[in-house]
Amino acid sequence: MPPKKLAAKNAGLTSSSTKIQSQSKVSRRGKDDDESRMGDEDDEWMQPKILMKPDDQLDLSAEELKEEFTRILTANNPHAPNNIVRYSFKECCYKMKMGVDQLAVHFSMDGNMLHKESDEGKRQLTRLGLGDGPSEQNLSEMEIPGEEDLEVEQEGEEAEKDAPKEVAVTKPPEQAALRNQFNYSERASQTFNNPYRERGTSTEPPPRTNFSATANQWEIYDAYVEDLEAQEKAKEKKSRDKDDKDKKNKAMIVEQTSADEIFTRIGKPAKIVERMVNQNTHDEIAQDFKYWEDASDEFKGNEGTLLPLWPFKSEKGKKFSATAVVFNPIYDDMFAVAHGSYDFLKQSTGLVCIYSLKNPSFPEFTYTTDSGVMSLDFHPEHPYLIAVGFYDGAVAVYNLREKTNSPAYISSAKSGKHTDPVWQVYWQENDLDNQLNFFSISSDGRVTCWSLIKNELQGTDIILIRMQPDNDVDSGVGMDLACGTCFDFHKSTDYLFLVGTEEGKIHKCSKHYSSQFLDTYDAHHMAVYAVRWNNFHPRVFASCSADWTVKIWDHNYSEPMFTFDLGSSVGDVVWSPYSATVFGAVTDDGQVHIFDLSQEKYEPLCQQSVVQKKKTKVNHLAFNQHYPIIAVGDDRGNAMTLKLSPNLRKAVREKTYSKENEIAKMEKLLELVREPSSK
Repeated sequence: MPPKKLAAKNAGLTSSSTKIQSQSKVSRRGKDDDESRMGDEDDEWMQPKILMKPDDQLDLSAEELKEEFTRILTANNPHAPNNIVRYSFKECCYKMKMGVDQLAVHFSMDGNMLHKESDEGKRQLTRLGLGDGPSEQNLSEMEIPGEEDLEVEQEGEEAEKDAPKEVAVTKPPEQAALRNQFNYSERASQTFNNPYRERGTSTEPPPRTNFSATANQWEIYDAYVEDLEAQEKAKEKKSRDKDDKDKKNKAMIVEQTSADEIFTRIGKPAKIVERMVNQNTHDEIAQDFKYWEDASDEFKGNEGTLLPLWPFKSEKGKKFSATAVVFNPIYDDMFAVAHGSYDFLKQSTGLVCIYSLKNPSFPEFTYTTDSGVMSLDFHPEHPYLIAVGFYDGAVAVYNLREKTNSPAYISSAKSGKHTDPVWQVYWQENDLDNQLNFFSISSDGRVTCWSLIKNELQGTDIILIRMQPDNDVDSGVGMDLACGTCFDFHKSTDYLFLVGTEEGKIHKCSKHYSSQFLDTYDAHHMAVYAVRWNNFHPRVFASCSADWTVKIWDHNYSEPMFTFDLGSSVGDVVWSPYSATVFGAVTDDGQVHIFDLSQEKYEPLCQQSVVQKKKTKVNHLAFNQHYPIIAVGDDRGNAMTLKLSPNLRKAVREKTYSKENEIAKMEKLLELVREPSSK
C-alpha cells in the first residue's frame, strides 16, 4: 500500500476512535455518579499489566522452579555461642566447652498453685473437707484461694445456687485462715522478751572493833624513834641496791668497751681485707682507672671520650634523686652524694652517702635525715665536716668522726632557718673571731651566713635578693623577694660573690653591701641552675640554665663572651681544676659535654651519654682534684665515675703548666672575642 493511503487510513481510524470516545462520554453523563465512579475503577483494573524483569534475574528451568526448600526448626538457640573455651587444670590445657545453655526464657511468673498430691495440697484438702478428692474431677492442679474468695459466711442462698457443681471448693464457716497466706504469723517465730527482774547484791559488813588507849609524851617519842630507824634502814637498803646496780653496769660497760676495742682492732684489718676483695673483684676497672689511655685520640684530632668506671649505688637511695655530688678536698678518693627529691609532691626523708673509690660496693658513711637533702659541701681544711642543706629550710653540720646518725649542729626556727628549700651551701674562711662559718641560699630570697658557736648555729642574713624591674638596678627597695637558686664566691676576692635567681638574672654582690647589688646581668630566660667562677682567671665565670644554654661571662661586661646551646635543660656546669679553658656540663637527656675553649670555641670535644636507662636525667657533675675522672649523679640516685681520655686533659701533660699560663690562655681568648665588638 502506498504511504499516502496508509497515512489516510490511520487518520480515519483515529477520527473514528475519537467519535466513539465522545459518544461514550455523552452516554456516561446521563448515568448516576456512583455508576460513573465504578466505571472508572473498572477501566483502571482492566488495563494490561506489564512485567518488569530485573537484569540479574536467574533463568531457572521448570524442574528447578518446582523444587521445594524446607526449613527445619530446632531447639538450639541461634544466639548461643558454640566456641566457648575453658582452661582445664586437670589436663593443663584449654578445652572447648561442649554443654552450652540453649534455653531462652521469654516469660516467667511466680504462681501460687499447689499440686493436689503434694503434702501441703493434701493438708489443705483435708481442711476443706474434701479428703483425697474425687478422682473423676480434673483436680491435678488447684489454685490457692485468696482472702477475698474464702469468706466465712455466704451472702445468700442465690450465691449457693449459682456456684458451679463440678468443683465444690468452699470453706467451712468455722475454719481458720490458711497458713500459707502472707498475713500469717506464728507465735513460735516471734521474739520472746524476758520480763524485767530486780537484782541486788548483798555483802557482809566489814568487821568492827572498839579500842581505847592513853598516849603520853614518851609513847609519842618512842613512835617517832621507831619511824626514823625504819627510814634509815630503808635508805641503807636502797644504797646497797644502787651499789650493786652500779657494779653490774660498770661490769657491762667494761665488757662493752672491751668488745668495742676488739671490734676497732678487727675493724681496720677487716676494712683492708674488704678493699682487697673489691680490688680483685673489680680488677679490670682498677687497671683501666690506673693505666688506661685511649690510643685512638691520636687519630681523632681534638675529640675525646669518657670511659665508665664504677657505678656507686645504695639500696636506701634508689627512691631518691642525686641532688649534689662533691669530692673531698683532701682525700681524693672520697666523695659525697646527697639524696633528695626535686618533686614537691614526693617529699619524704633524705640520705647522705660518703663513698670511696677503694670500695665501690658499699658507702663508707650513711646518714639518714628527716627531710630531703638538697645540697652539701666539704670543709676545705677540716675534711670530716660536711655542711648540709635540707628541703624544709634547715641547715646542719655532720662530723664524720662521731659515730652517730644525728648532726653535730642543726638550725632551728629560733636561730632563723630558711622557710624554703636550701639549694646550695658553701664553706668560707673563718671569721674575725676565728669561728667556722658557711653560707646558704634558699628560695625565700635570703643569703645567710651560719657560724658554729659552741653547740649551736647562729645565722645572719648577708643580703636579701629582691626582684627588680628592667633597666633599674638600684631601685630594689619595696620589691618582693626573688627566689635564689645558686651562688659562688670568688676564688681570690673574699667579699665578692655571684647569685643566680629563678627569674634568670645573675647578681654580683658583696658582703659589705647588704642593701644593693654591685651589678645585675640579664643572663637567661629561665631559672639559673649553676654559676661558677673560673679556678684561674679572676674575671671569668660560667652559668647554665633551664633554657638549654651555657654562657661564659667577663664580670666587667654585661654581655656573655660565649654562648653554647646544648639542646636540653642544663643541670650543672663546672670548671676543671687543671685548665682555665676546660669545663663540663650535664643535661636532662643524660649526656655529659666537655668543652675546651682553647681547642674548639664552638663545639664540645666530647658529647657522650652516660646513663643506662632512657629518660634518665643527669643532675650534677664534679671534677676530681687529683685524678683525671669525673663523677655524675642522676635522678635515680646513682653516681657514675668516668675517666677522661688524653685529649680532654691535655693541660695535665704539658710541662709548662702553671697558673700564669692558664690565665694568659684565657685572656687571649677573651681578647679574640672582644675585638670584633670593639670595632
